[in-house]
Amino acid sequence: MVRNIFLMVFFIAWIIPALACAHVEKGDVVDVKIISDSGDEFPKYRTYPRVCQEGKFFYMEAMKGKRYSIQVANKSNRRIGMVIAVDGRNIIDAKKSDLKRNERMYIIEPNETNTFEGWRTGMERTNRFYFTEQSDSYTEKVFADASAMGTIALAVYREKLTEVVPYSGSSSRMKDTPAEAAPCAPSESRSVDRFEQKKKEQAGTGFGETTYSPAYVVHFDPEHTIAEKIVLKYEWRSELCRKGIIRCGPKNRFWPDDYEFAPIPKDFRG
Repeated sequence: MVRNIFLMVFFIAWIIPALACAHVEKGDVVDVKIISDSGDEFPKYRTYPRVCQEGKFFYMEAMKGKRYSIQVANKSNRRIGMVIAVDGRNIIDAKKSDLKRNERMYIIEPNETNTFEGWRTGMERTNRFYFTEQSDSYTEKVFADASAMGTIALAVYREKLTEVVPYSGSSSRMKDTPAEAAPCAPSESRSVDRFEQKKKEQAGTGFGETTYSPAYVVHFDPEHTIAEKIVLKYEWRSELCRKGIIRCGPKNRFWPDDYEFAPIPKDFRG
């Protein structure tokens, strides 16, 4: 009897965390693609962290020197606000991001797709994203911050259904927030282990050429909770191979790829 009770308690102790993890992930509000300048999407590979975390997590391959853009499609019938952080920095003001609702965010209209090419450095310009080594990354060179190096993270907030604000034009729209001082490198604590950096350079995002990208400010009152969170961890191909995320190296002639079967001869009549 005691043994049965112990087994039941043991079973419940294991099943409760499993159920909790099953409900961590939230809705399917946006579709996110990382696009090259040639229009191709960088492949992403779904992963599931061992620790329960809210959101969807992916690996993707970074290609050194390649410029990229973040393309986001709003699949809902409501206006949304998006906090986007590259290497842990908000792409509008470069402040350290925690993906909170009080941060600067881009606004996307219902069923609309917007593309974000770089760091916003003015109301009419951005500076391009490109894959580079950590030591050349914008976040490392300017802020000495590697706490979220090699990540592209998005937090989606739905608009509170209190009012509808009309808009015109196709420029990027940003949430209206009070003006604040620009971030300053000396105020940041250095979080990079120099020895580790010399030993292995991980992927980061650089500060590229200036492009014309007009934007204007609108009022947006976000809901208090995140509607969807997406995090992409980009790595060099060698690192993805090492982690087993992608298949690399020579093919084993005794071990076919998954879902492959013996071919049927063309003259087979069985």
